[in-house]
Amino acid sequence: MNQWINYHHLFYFKTIAEEGSVSKAAEKLRVGQPTLSAQLKQFEEVLGILLFERKHKKLILTEQGKIALDYAKNIFKMGSEMYEVLHDRIKPLKPSLHIGALDSIPKQIILQLVQSAFKLSPCQITLSEGKSDELLRELSAHRIDLVVSNFLPVGPDAKGLIPKSIVKKNVAFYGAPKFKMLRKGFPKSISGEPLILPTYDSKLRYDLDHWAKVNELELNIIIESQDIGVKKLMAVSELGLMPTATHTVTRQVLSAELVEIGKLQGVYEELFLISAKRKIPNPIAIKLIDKFNV
Repeated sequence: MNQWINYHHLFYFKTIAEEGSVSKAAEKLRVGQPTLSAQLKQFEEVLGILLFERKHKKLILTEQGKIALDYAKNIFKMGSEMYEVLHDRIKPLKPSLHIGALDSIPKQIILQLVQSAFKLSPCQITLSEGKSDELLRELSAHRIDLVVSNFLPVGPDAKGLIPKSIVKKNVAFYGAPKFKMLRKGFPKSISGEPLILPTYDSKLRYDLDHWAKVNELELNIIIESQDIGVKKLMAVSELGLMPTATHTVTRQVLSAELVEIGKLQGVYEELFLISAKRKIPNPIAIKLIDKFNV
């Protein structure tokens, strides 16, 4: 049985959260503080959750309270927009799309995803970078619509998340032309050579460690970074060799700034576009999940 939400209660909750206390909200709304406290308590009872924690006479939003506040803001924003549109005062706002990506994801992939979104519909896009666990939490809380990752979500954090593989490419080592002689005898030739590797925030790093162990190689790691742009800059500057998929260094290879030293047998870089199950899904996100591939 569906539970109806009292929108007066929702508005009171939103005001209390934004003002930071019942007393300030009561003053703004011009209602009695006991009345407002009772309305908040009734709203929490209807929802069956605590929206605030009481700490040192302060109201702190719970995790569920933060989610409820995001929805409340969007609901009242859309209500105001509907009124204005119906009275021909403004044009409808562009639909929004929030994309999160690991900082190790090639920027060219993000560009292609954004371009695909614009082709589907005029929209306003927000881009966020972060670590995998942070982005997946935001995705599960519906504060992000899509996440681009090189990790498949696993464990409790994977509940309700839907990954789609968008690209899977063989990984090779690339370096400045001065390292070209290492092609001969690869992979043994790179043992002890300076390497620019991803951190353990990337699945590729674990795969590289396994590959090196199987091939009995000594890894001379001089730089660790998740930023693909930084790694390419270091490699072009002749500091060392970097492992990556071909599509991430196409421009540098064409301009002869980097050369391929050798492919890593059985090592791939796979990227995923991850969405979350939602009762009201983002229409642009749905189309991207269905159509987007690199």
